[in-house]
Order: sequence, then C-alpha cells, then structure tokens
Amino acid sequence: MIEQEKTRETTPITDVAALPKAYEPQAVEARWYRFWEEGGYFKPRPNPARKPFVISMPPPNVTGALHLGHAITATLEDIMIRYHRMQGDETLWVPGEDHAGIATQTVVERLLATEGTDRHKIGREAFVERIWQWVHQYKSRIQDQHRRLGASCDWSRERFTLDEGLSKAVREVFVRLYEEGLIYRGERIINWCPVCMSAISDLEVNHVNTPGKLTYVRYPLKPLEGQAAGETEYISVATTRPETILGDTGIAVNPSDPRYKDLVGRIAIVPVVNREIPIVGDEAVEAGFGTGAVKVTPAHDPVDFEIGARHDLPRVQVIGFDARMTSEAGPYAGQDRYEARKNLVADLEKMGLVVKTEDYTVPLGRCQRSDTVIEPLISKQWFIKMAPLATPALNAVKYGQIKIVPERFNKTYFDWLENIHDWCISRQLWWGHRIPVWYCDACGEMIVSREDVTACPQCDSAQIRQDEDVLDTWFSSWLWPFSTLGWPDNTADLPRYYPNAVMETGYDIIFFWVARMVMSGIHFMGNAPFSTIYLHGLVRDAKGEKMSKSKANAVDPLEVMDKFGTDALRFTLATSSTPGNDMKLIDERIVGNRNFANKIWNASRFVLMKTADIGGGIPTIDSLRPQTLADRWILHRFQRLTRSVTRLIDDFQFGEAGRQINEFFWSDYCDWYVESAKVQMQGDEQAQQNTAAILRAVLDQSLRLLHPFMPFVTEEVWQYLYHFSEPDKAAWPASALIVASWPQYNEALVDEEAERQFSLVQHVVTLIRDARNQMNVEKSRRVSVIMAAGNDIEMFAAQSPVIEFLATTERPQLHAQLAQKPEQAMSLLAGAVEIYLPLAGLLDIGKELERLDKEIAQARQEVARLQGKLSNQNFVARAKPEVVEKEREKLAAQEERVTKLQSRHSELASLK
Repeated sequence: MIEQEKTRETTPITDVAALPKAYEPQAVEARWYRFWEEGGYFKPRPNPARKPFVISMPPPNVTGALHLGHAITATLEDIMIRYHRMQGDETLWVPGEDHAGIATQTVVERLLATEGTDRHKIGREAFVERIWQWVHQYKSRIQDQHRRLGASCDWSRERFTLDEGLSKAVREVFVRLYEEGLIYRGERIINWCPVCMSAISDLEVNHVNTPGKLTYVRYPLKPLEGQAAGETEYISVATTRPETILGDTGIAVNPSDPRYKDLVGRIAIVPVVNREIPIVGDEAVEAGFGTGAVKVTPAHDPVDFEIGARHDLPRVQVIGFDARMTSEAGPYAGQDRYEARKNLVADLEKMGLVVKTEDYTVPLGRCQRSDTVIEPLISKQWFIKMAPLATPALNAVKYGQIKIVPERFNKTYFDWLENIHDWCISRQLWWGHRIPVWYCDACGEMIVSREDVTACPQCDSAQIRQDEDVLDTWFSSWLWPFSTLGWPDNTADLPRYYPNAVMETGYDIIFFWVARMVMSGIHFMGNAPFSTIYLHGLVRDAKGEKMSKSKANAVDPLEVMDKFGTDALRFTLATSSTPGNDMKLIDERIVGNRNFANKIWNASRFVLMKTADIGGGIPTIDSLRPQTLADRWILHRFQRLTRSVTRLIDDFQFGEAGRQINEFFWSDYCDWYVESAKVQMQGDEQAQQNTAAILRAVLDQSLRLLHPFMPFVTEEVWQYLYHFSEPDKAAWPASALIVASWPQYNEALVDEEAERQFSLVQHVVTLIRDARNQMNVEKSRRVSVIMAAGNDIEMFAAQSPVIEFLATTERPQLHAQLAQKPEQAMSLLAGAVEIYLPLAGLLDIGKELERLDKEIAQARQEVARLQGKLSNQNFVARAKPEVVEKEREKLAAQEERVTKLQSRHSELASLK
C-alpha cells in the first residue's frame, strides 16, 4: 500500500478522462499529510514584514485516544494556522502532550491490578518505568490521531510536560516562587480522594447533585454560672454530614441575627463526645439557611476552616485519609464514614436530639478518576499564594491587553480571580514532577534547589531525602506558552514566538488553566502569554446531552473519519459551532458535509474535463475580463465572499465563514455559474477561453478559501487543477495549496448592477422551475414563456439562452409591457417582471381537473374513515395513547391534503 502511494505521488494522471469518478478520502488523506509534513510545510517560514502567528496546542492527556473535544480544538486551531500561513504570516503551531499525573497513574494502577500486583509491591522506580512504557505507546498514538485530523503543527517542536526542558522550567519556577515567598508549606483544607490517596485539584472534582438528608440536631447548652437548675436549653443546627458533628469545635451564628444575640459567648455541648464548644458570631453565616446556626468543623470544611481561624477554634480530625473514623470519633472509631453517619443519627434519635430530617439535594464532590466522594481534610501540603499573581492577570483583560472571545466570559474570568484562593500544588503520587525539596534527617534542614541535592549544605550530612510528593499537573502546563519555547534558557524561539497570538481551548478550563497561564506569563516573562483567548463550547450528542461512555452516546472521531472522511468531520465541527456555545453533533450534518466534499470533487472534475483542451492556464482573478452577465455576477459574488470570510475568520466567527463558503460554492458557483457556463461554452473560441479562465480562476480561489476547513479534498483537487491547466510549468505535485496565497478583495470587480440583474434572472428561472414541478411537467419537455420585462428587456434578451437552458423553456417571448394578460396562462411575478406560462404547453386542464376530482374524493373518504375510527369510544379507550395520537396525526394530514387539492382545483378551474 505504501509503495502504491509513493508511485501515485510521483506519477500524475496524464489523461483528464482518467480522473477518478468519486472522491475517496481514504486514498487521499494519508498521502497529502505525509507530503506536507515531509515537505516542511508545517515549519514557520520567516517573514520579517509580518508578525508571527503562534498557537500552543492545549496538550491532551496521555491516557488514551482523542475524543471530540480534542477534535474540535484541533480543527479550529488548524483553521487559524492554515489561514494565517496562506496570509503570508510566519506561523508556528506547537504540539504537545500532558503527563496527566493522577489520570495516568490511575490507568496504570488499574493495569497492574489486572496482573495481581500494585505499585507498592513493585516499588516507585519500577512503577514509574511502567508508566513511561504506557506513555511512549499512547503519546505516539495521540500524535498519529492529530495527523489524521490534519493538524498542520510543527512536529519537530513537539513537547511533553515531562521533557527535560520543561522539567527544568518547572524547577526554576518552583524555586523562584519559593525565594519570592509565594510558595509555602502549611496545613490547610484540601480536596482529598480516599481511593487515589492524594490531594486533587478543583478541576478533578465533579460536583454531582445527589439526593440526601438535612438533619436538624439539638446541642445542649452549658448552664450559666449561678443559673438555677431547671429545664435544659438547646441550640439547633442543620447538617448534611452528621458524622462530622464529632469534630465540631464551635457553633457560629450571624451576629446580627436577633434570635441568637444573647447566645453568642455561651458554651454548647457536642452530643456523644460531650466536648464543650463556644457559640461565636461570624458574618459568614447565612441567617436564612437551616436554623441560622451552623456547626463549625474546622478540620472538615473549607468555610469552617476559615471561621475557625478567625475565632482560634481547635481542629479535631474525626475522618481519616482512608475515609474511616479516627480515634477522635469516640465510639465510632474505625467505622466507615457513612456507617458512622447512620449509627450516630440512630444514637442521636435515641437521645432525643434529632429535631427532624428533611430530603435535601447535596452537591457532592466526587473524584473525577475514582468517582469516590472526596473528603475535605486538613493536610500539610505545598501552596502558592495566588493573590499577588492574580491582580496583574485580571488587569490584562480589564485593560485590553488580552481579549476573550466571546466577551461574556470576562465575568467568569474576573469572578475567579477576584475571589481566588491559594493553590495546593502538591500531590501524593509517584508520577509527575517530583517536588524539588530535600530534607536532612541529621539536622532537620529543608533545602529548595534547582539541582539535585546529595549532601546537606548546613551540616554536610548525606542523610538527605527528597520530598515524596509530586507537583499538580497544572503546575507544568501553566508554563506551556513559554516553557515549550525553551524557557528558562535564552533560546532563539523564545523572543521570536513569545507571546503567542491565540490560546484556543474549551470554556470549561478558563480558570483552571487559562487564567493560570496568564499569571505565570506576566510574572516570569513580563507580558501576557497571548493576545486573544478563544473559547469553544462542548460537543454534545444530537439531543444536546453531554457525551460519556456510561451513556453509550460517545462518538469516536476516528470512526467518523473512517466512514465519512476527515474533511466531513472537520467541516461539521467548524460550521456547527459558535464561540463559547455548546454544539450538537448531528449525523445528518456529517453526511451532508461528506456530500459537500463529493460536490467539490464532482464540480471540479467537470470543470477540468470541460476545459481540458482549452489553453490559458489559471489566470489571477485581477486579470480576468468578464464578458457576460454571469461572468460579472460570479466575480462580484466572489469578491463579496472573500471580504466577508476574511473578516469573519479575523473575528473568530469560523462557523459562519464556513457556511458562507459552502453556500457560495454549492449554489453560486456550481448551481448557477457552472450551469450558465455550459451555455457560454457553446460560443466561439474567445467565449470558450474566457469562460474556461473564469471557471478555473474562481475554482482555484474557492479552494483557497475552503482549504483551512477542508484541507484534504481541496489540496487533491487543486493539484489536479494546476497539473491539467498548466502542464508546462507544474510538476506533480504542483507547489502546494497549503502555502498558496489567500484571496484578496478587489474593489474593481464589485458590480452591484450585475448582482441585481442576475438575481432577477435567478428569480425568473426559479419561479418557472417551481411551476414545472407543481404541474408535473416532464423534465425534458420545453415550455413556452411570455415575459413583460419592462426596462430590463434588453438584459433578458441577452440572457434568453441561459433561461432556456436552466428552466428548460422555449425562447422567451419578450415584451416591455403587455396590453392584456394571455388567456389560460399561469401568471408569475419576479419583482416587476411579469411571467406567463401558457397552460396548453404545460397540461390538459380538463384531464387535470378530472384527476384532482378523483384525488379529492379518495382523500375525503380517508378523512371519513379516520373520523369514524376516532369517534369510536371503545377504540379511544382501549388503544394505547401513542396509537390514538398517530391516528389523529393521520387525520390532520388528510384534512390538510383535501384543503390543498381543493385550492389547486379552484385555481385551475378559474383558468379554464
């Protein structure tokens, strides 16, 4: 197969009649991608006159195959890259992959489990080596899948987040931030996964609305000193996590809540464990939630942690890192957290301390990898102080250094940065960037270093051990726009290609990744990492539901490309999307765009075969000299299209740009100009040469506009076009469409009068065609036509051959005005132009009326039958509702049919 493709690359088809009759994507795509890549077309070509256009590919995780989210990312970025390359910009698209710490480790751990072992049995070194084996396999797979998608990125600059260079950047950033006092180690509340046994990022937590219970519990109040013995006082709280009651160290109320004004400062008793805890006033409490009083468990809730810090409340951890109750949980120690919840509530009920229980929807946080409910726990971790980094990043968007498309996501960006929390960057994993911190067991010294440490600089001891944890995956990817260019080394690429032009990605990671890249870029490079943030939406199924394996609605892009071709998938993704909005992937659209690729092939094949024997090559648009109305009209339409598509792509409106190209090529070029050209090609040699020149030139320029969206079919056709049209100077393959110049708008070819006149011709032709269809006239039968054309009579006289051919008519009988309307003729109106079609040439009115009488009678009979069926109460009562509804739909359809047939009958009867 490879040898056949190599032969095809160097041996052109010399006979245009031998062109394949159908477009076969599988025979084309791999060959052209190899040609582009091996020819160096993906590498940046210096152009000092223009600013480089650079995109850094959002690195996919090395955990398996690409999905449709990656496909739309690759498609939109490739559209931008190919467009700017054709514009003459020095373009660079940097590809790469992410080591995906917790995701990759989880996958390999599952693999080990199937082999009856685990990472602890084989040890850290062997486990990491096993992951590298996995990475080498899937990294290559992801690269090949991007090639299948047509991604024209510079593979010589491909990066991986654990590459030596990127690892150097990670260490440099960690040490610098530590030296600046922005990285610290401390105890704070983090998201903890009891299965992964690691802290996890906010992005790795899925919040799932889950049916739960809101339990109202009474806490006894400690009697005041000197208070007379009497009835016990209580304060009630509501909680969705009763098991954490055992870790309460306070109760908080809003200080302005009149219900609790006199209780602030009192002491409450935690049930079961009998811990004395203070009642404090805190503005964070929502008086309208539950009872207005909240239990404070600083060791198990991030809000409670902050309240506890403000009021110096102790932290009591009652749930362990294994999700079982600790010794602090008293009689429930060792129980699973949910077992303890059930037992504690039962005990509280026996004690008479449960006021009531209500159904309540709980937004449970679940680990993205293990689907386990995460546990907020206090843990000693490494953190970055984010506030100093957030302000410059916020100002970059606020003051126009960075533009977010669509603009409505500015608010999302601002809200996150204005309410930012310190970032927990350490993970209890073995796969990833090991934290560059060493501890001396001899003297207790902690060393943060860019280089590996083998001896303590304080006491010279060799009893040195590196921190066991690794850094959050996002810690390496937030450096992506400049670490991929060689930072911190002073490479040639860095000043040339930083900052990037665009960061294109999904809106769902605007704060987890995009905002962080802005922070690091400004902090370490001195300016924002890109000027535009383009956010696309999610790809959903045809019903608008999110795709997932569990729903069995996930679509494999490779399967779609195998079946319909890559261009069909790309064009569907591009034209179904608008900035920031989710899109539905509808099968019919993919099929329609597969048909569009075939339309491009068939129309191009026709043009090549029709003009094969006519010289003249492929002229530039500017050199064309239009001779006919159709010539002037198609060149005018193309100029308008060029200006519009260029503006739309510059404005990131890729979907609308693609839709306009599709409409122009399919309708304006194929359905109207190519058909009109068939008439013009029957003229003299000059007419044939002129028409051939315009057919080729507009085809050439249309392929250029379409190339960023559908690169494979356009390159294949373009190569044939240049080979057959300019055989003397075009080798096979010809240069390459991928680096052909982008069409330029030419004001001189704008012709509004041609637009008006040809639009009128189109209207006339369309009306006659519709009338023929309505009358069921045989396709080959020519019909008479009489026209009152007014001031456009000369134009219609010149266009009569076109109307004859396109509408299958006799030579139109043209008049400026008609004294009276022709008898027994169907009248049509195209603007001010009156059109009459003598019925004698269309049909026998008498016979048509007889036929209609029979159809009306049959339809009425069916209406009566359905009405009788639906009036039968036994049928309505016993039949399934969907069956009854179907019969009602049939009745409505038949009643509508009767109405239309009667209207048609009346229309014809009036003409008799």
